[in-house]
Amino acid sequence: MVENDQDCSQILIQLAAVRSAINNTGKLVLKKHISHCIVEAVKQGDEETVRELNNAIDKFIKYVVSNI
Repeated sequence: MVENDQDCSQILIQLAAVRSAINNTGKLVLKKHISHCIVEAVKQGDEETVRELNNAIDKFIKYVVSNI
């Protein structure tokens, strides 16, 4: 769009749509991970996997919030 010299407002709208899609994909990955991997980790007493998830959530949220 930039190379084709399209309207800046349309480019910004598309960028916002892409960012939203990426954030939503992150949420879906997180939900799936929790419902499968984390449930199994908790059943098996695997605290390291739970800590890794907490760390990943912190990083994900920090990135999302800092890029609003």
